Amino acid sequence: MDMVKIVVAGPRGKMGSEAVKLVDRTDHFSLTAVVDSKQTGETVKDIKGLPPLDAPVYTDLDVCLSEVECDVLIDLTTPEYGKKHMEIAFQHNVRPVVGTTGFSTEDVENLSKLADQKGIGAIIAPNFAIGAVLMMKFASMAAKYFPDVEIIEQHHDRKLDAPSGTAVKTAKMISEVREQKEQGHEDEKQDLEGARGADYEGMRIHSVRLPGLVAHQEVLFGGEGQTLKIRHDSMHRGSFMPGVQLAVETVLKIDQLVYGLENIME
Repeated sequence: MDMVKIVVAGPRGKMGSEAVKLVDRTDHFSLTAVVDSKQTGETVKDIKGLPPLDAPVYTDLDVCLSEVECDVLIDLTTPEYGKKHMEIAFQHNVRPVVGTTGFSTEDVENLSKLADQKGIGAIIAPNFAIGAVLMMKFASMAAKYFPDVEIIEQHHDRKLDAPSGTAVKTAKMISEVREQKEQGHEDEKQDLEGARGADYEGMRIHSVRLPGLVAHQEVLFGGEGQTLKIRHDSMHRGSFMPGVQLAVETVLKIDQLVYGLENIME
């Protein structure tokens, strides 16, 4: 495979630092630069905890892509920057792989139009953990037979969005095979607002935020005399890197935006 030139946005973040290490240890990947909101040095080796690489550090993605060669942008920042960075990447004919959650349906539609106009690939993945993608697929399969379902997602207390992108994506996938249905007693009353969680077409989504957690989700189904639980746990952010590598290698072969890792997994 030809060498893939990569820029990573968000290298000081927990996910971003893992992505830099992934690029460093992958023979056919080459890190040409990183984009950091707070420039902590002139090269990657100046940033604590990152490999001793001489790739330059930029604070502006537009300037970065104007000055260095890049095939793929890996963006692991925030929803606000993720959208802006995708638009900038398209302007430079760079293919973005984005792991930031918080994209609305309208955001995805608008970005998809930009990808189509440029005729280049892009991937947005609410979750890069392959096990989490399988969890979503299995949940979608089960929902055909168990229409009563609740989603409980648990993440670290530094996560900005709730519910998680994975939980929303799971609910969307289930809704494709499940008719909208209000669950629980018809006269149900919440003595504390929000006690039953968020409502997505009658499904309930519950978000837990605690220190010590990384990324965890359980999809709980109920039926006559039985329950079914489908659960995935990420104990370390390294669990996301095989999915990031798959996305980088795949985005070079497609000419449209793909939302969700499950759409590139055979």
